[in-house]
Amino acid sequence: MSSAAPGAFAPARRLGADLAAAARAGPVRRGFYGTALIAVGALSPAYLPRSSPWWRMLASLRLEGSLSKLVGTVVTMAGLLLVMSAWFSLRPLRSAQARTRRGPQVYRHVKHWAVLAIWSFPFLLAPPIFSHDAYSYAAQGWLVHNGINPYYSGPGVLPGAFADQVSWVWRDTPSPYGPLSMQLSHLLLHVFGFDPYWSAVAQRVPALVGVVLICVCLPRISLRLHIDPAFTAWFGTLNPLFIIDFVGGGHNDALMMGLVVLGLWLATVPPRRRTPQTRRRGWADGGWWWLLGAAACGVGAAIKQPALLAAYVVPMLARRWSGRGLREGLVAVSRILVSMLVAIGVFAGISLLTGLDFGWYNAVSVPGSSNSPAPSTIVGELVRLGLRLVGVTTGRTAVDVSHTVFVGLGIVLLAVAALTVARRRPATFVSWGYLIAAMTSPALHSWYMLWGGLTLPLARPSSRQVSIAIWVNFALLGYDAVDMSLRNNGLAISIAAVIAFLFMTWSHISSVRVPSHLPETAAHLVVRRADPGR
Repeated sequence: MSSAAPGAFAPARRLGADLAAAARAGPVRRGFYGTALIAVGALSPAYLPRSSPWWRMLASLRLEGSLSKLVGTVVTMAGLLLVMSAWFSLRPLRSAQARTRRGPQVYRHVKHWAVLAIWSFPFLLAPPIFSHDAYSYAAQGWLVHNGINPYYSGPGVLPGAFADQVSWVWRDTPSPYGPLSMQLSHLLLHVFGFDPYWSAVAQRVPALVGVVLICVCLPRISLRLHIDPAFTAWFGTLNPLFIIDFVGGGHNDALMMGLVVLGLWLATVPPRRRTPQTRRRGWADGGWWWLLGAAACGVGAAIKQPALLAAYVVPMLARRWSGRGLREGLVAVSRILVSMLVAIGVFAGISLLTGLDFGWYNAVSVPGSSNSPAPSTIVGELVRLGLRLVGVTTGRTAVDVSHTVFVGLGIVLLAVAALTVARRRPATFVSWGYLIAAMTSPALHSWYMLWGGLTLPLARPSSRQVSIAIWVNFALLGYDAVDMSLRNNGLAISIAAVIAFLFMTWSHISSVRVPSHLPETAAHLVVRRADPGR
């Protein structure tokens, strides 16, 4: 009995040792200080509802005015700078080719999951970061609890504490999310005693499930595809946007993408070794795990509908479509159709079981009803401004037309990529497809870009593409910084921070010249070596 006890605690000791090793690394501590400062900044009025208990505490201490806004903006900008700096310092590099004379130190024994856990810890009990969406999720769960379908009514139909937390922009709009997402929000209300604020904070629970799935599966997918898992873990799971939006913001996109990545991992499970009698290429070639992968994508669609896109490539990840011969083409097309049918069937089944059915179709235009930095909105606003200068008033017509044009363009690009890129490089299509969908949609938020961003390493990007992706990260974080500071009346502070972001990003990209998808034997990995099939 006593001899078995030490072995029982061995996994916990290993986890503790990994966390301690990560905590000893200077950049990891720097990133922790950064997320802690961002969590403190979340207590400023920018995204904090007036009904929040934090607001009442600030009011009782007379700290809800200009001082709170100033301090909140300053500490948030400082936190963003620290997290960005820490992320750059942990980039996995090849010691001979990627380190300059003043290059970053190589951290050989730092596990990516331990860094993610340490950086995420300050966000766990903090108010939702840079977004009001978690408050909307809680309010939609409150509607379900009261027998009101969120697909036909906005949170404002039930005045009270839950509706008061929701941003006024979304207070009277129906929900565009999948039915499982709203039933999970409803369940969390029961668990947290129908407390409006803590029910909103609890929306991080399903988001954290998605984060764990991504953290565990994504590097293992890269190993199976012979892609450097260190770079995959660094860009996909330690990305500041990933931690701030998926952990800090608690967005349901995290669970959606967690299920998508799980589906991709299932699709790459190695099949049993074929015998001479089963060498002929057919339906079972590549195994049957891809059917479970398609089902996982269907469950993800019940959280948020874009998960269905990944079901298209799941069978091609299991067995590449070589394009040789009519029989090969028929088998590949039939497998794709079955994958889509499985995913859609699971999605439809969950929709019926939840009792909410398919009313989300009535709300597909809701995200685009508010201005965002979407390319389609920017183009539409520029056209509207130009017409106004020549005396033509169009209202939102120019923006609506631009939205329609961009959606049509996105459909065309996705169709072309599905018929070309997906056949040769299915993992690349996952990233590019999601990026196309995000960039051409009527609404664009930083967490939308994570759909394709966290899977970008699977696309084997070139060094130039990695540099562009890092610049996009800078732009999205800069937008979040400016938006937060505008809400706190501290625009000058955010401008200074954005300039610092700009210099830091330029310095990193100009000093690090390294192939983005190194062989795993050539890079200093930040992931634990393990049997990729486990």
